[in-house]
Amino acid sequence: MPSFLEARNLILANVPLLGQERVLIADAAGRILAEDISASWDMPRWTNSAMDGYAVRSQDCQQPSSLNVIDFIPAGGGSDKTVEPGTAIKIMTGAPLPSGADAVVPVEETDQGENVVHIRKPVKTGAHVRFKGEDVTQGECIVSRGTYLRPPEIGMLASYGKAYVSVYRKPRVAILSTGDELVELGEPLSDDRIINSNSLALVAALKEIGAEPVVLGIAQDNRASHIEKISEGLKADALITSAGVSTGDRDFVRVVLDELGVKTLFCKVDIKPGRPTTFAMKGGKPVFSLPGNPVSTMITFEELVKPALLKMMGHTRVIKQEFDAVLETDLTKKRLGVLNFQRVNIAIREGRYYASCSGDQNTGILKTMVRADALALLPENKDIFKAGEIVKVHLLSPFIAMVEE
Repeated sequence: MPSFLEARNLILANVPLLGQERVLIADAAGRILAEDISASWDMPRWTNSAMDGYAVRSQDCQQPSSLNVIDFIPAGGGSDKTVEPGTAIKIMTGAPLPSGADAVVPVEETDQGENVVHIRKPVKTGAHVRFKGEDVTQGECIVSRGTYLRPPEIGMLASYGKAYVSVYRKPRVAILSTGDELVELGEPLSDDRIINSNSLALVAALKEIGAEPVVLGIAQDNRASHIEKISEGLKADALITSAGVSTGDRDFVRVVLDELGVKTLFCKVDIKPGRPTTFAMKGGKPVFSLPGNPVSTMITFEELVKPALLKMMGHTRVIKQEFDAVLETDLTKKRLGVLNFQRVNIAIREGRYYASCSGDQNTGILKTMVRADALALLPENKDIFKAGEIVKVHLLSPFIAMVEE
């Protein structure tokens, strides 16, 4: 049975990088760029004004002075006139700097004169001028392969006329829940049935990282139903099953995976929760079989499945950053020798992180997961962690706002 790190490393070593596709730049946000893109020209393309104001010769403005205004250059315009000694040209932001000028005086520092402008204070050479190529030079790599495309990257690519870009494909991830006790949301609910919430939680988790969920429904507790559903799931880029992965009389997942030629790389991990997690491969497609308890499903997805899918999508940073937090409540493990993920709340005071238990750590208690901001990683060699001790934690969602109290 591998340790947590061994299991995660084994998964990452086996999952493939998906192929590429061309998409509209408007649809590329949140995707991973699959090519290096270089600048086709200097940026700015010409030396221009950074302010609305007056283009001047700085040597004419070493002290308060008055200059004759000989022309006006709007944004998108130009002038064939030269700024001669004692003259200025009114100019708008982004307009090309006229010949002879080496500085721009903002309108706020003048009397805004139309024919003659009064400059109120000395002007430095190059003031409020954006020089050709000062941002990017022609041939420079503006966005590199493997970059997560945020609004700044989209803006940069669009400014170079990139209507389409190559990105890594989104994985289509099939989701299968198992068990006769399950019913779908909206179906009649009797006393011996529970709603298939795991599938919907996994759909949300996949959408959060930009993957495409394919919901297969529920496999009934018989071999034929499992073969049908799992065979369909293996057509996707990856398959996630929930429940039915242990060794009970009605746990068919591992048996059917073997029958379908899926190669199991491990069937248990030395962690809690999530010990029965299974990882397998079929023709380059990963199969993750997760425990059925809702909290176990979510935590094993977070710790083992998500990094793999991020790698498949081209991400270069797939492991969440851990940071130190001071415990404000005692935390206790039920088993020594196992890495334990416990749900905690995080507070920030005076620049330090503080963690407190978010509630009952039983894997059937979903409320504790709802309340949690983060997971505390409690190492194998210790079972009692007292308030005041420091533990490693990582946030559960990138959208959790961490505000100092």
